[in-house]
Amino acid sequence: MFTNENKLEHLIKEALLEDIGSGDHSTLSCIPVNKKGKAVLKIKQDGILAGVRVAKEIFLQEEKDIVFHQYKKDGDSMKAGDIAFEVEADIHTILKCERLVLNCMQRMSGIATLTHEFADKIKGYNSKLLDTRKTTPNFRLLEKEAVKIGGGTNHRFGLYDMIMLKDNHIDFCGGLEAAINKAHDYITKNNLLLKIEVESRDLEDIKTICKVGKGKVDRIMLDNFSPALIEEALAIIKGEFKTEASGGIGLNNIEEYAATGVDFISVGGIIHQAKSLDLSLKAVIV
Repeated sequence: MFTNENKLEHLIKEALLEDIGSGDHSTLSCIPVNKKGKAVLKIKQDGILAGVRVAKEIFLQEEKDIVFHQYKKDGDSMKAGDIAFEVEADIHTILKCERLVLNCMQRMSGIATLTHEFADKIKGYNSKLLDTRKTTPNFRLLEKEAVKIGGGTNHRFGLYDMIMLKDNHIDFCGGLEAAINKAHDYITKNNLLLKIEVESRDLEDIKTICKVGKGKVDRIMLDNFSPALIEEALAIIKGEFKTEASGGIGLNNIEEYAATGVDFISVGGIIHQAKSLDLSLKAVIV
């Protein structure tokens, strides 16, 4: 699942610290220490479930001896009334972790559900659905994981794992040719295994990239191109570079973009426009 467990551990640690601070005084004031309890994760809204693994890790980080009964896994379809899991632990642990578990799972499930809707629209095509860096600061790890759970593919994770020359880079650098050559020289000089993607704004940009970018550029972004214009661009590119459609793409038109044969379709909205789903963590009284 997570390629970097240390990042997940750090995220959970910082999130718990933010919430608990000097102590969970609500619980400390009325629940005896070391008193055991049980709670169930109830699903109150249909969608795609995401964040079960994260929830388990949150509880484990607070208490190593929890008992976690899992009934659904990440990526499962869920219906209102379903139970995702039960957790047995110190009541203090359950109440400390409750809100963080819900915040993570509700947000992740919302993203996974919306991503699934987009991915389902293009499942008969070769185009891959990508996310973007339009994420919540310090929550990107879980948002991008939710995209994968929902059936999408992660684009670059940050500024460090790919070179993407967008309009501002190109303009500040003095043009496409200068930006491409400098980027290629940079990764060669520093022995970096980074792919280079270049944003194009019109067909003239496409022609320039095709001329200058051979052996240097891996992917061309077709920014705010209509499906018809993408088809013209693909005829110029002739498969010499991977292609990515971006900008103005929604559920109403993503299939038109996939039908062009473009390799990737990036949609920032699968993260930043997703709505959290309704879940609850309820105590089991025995």
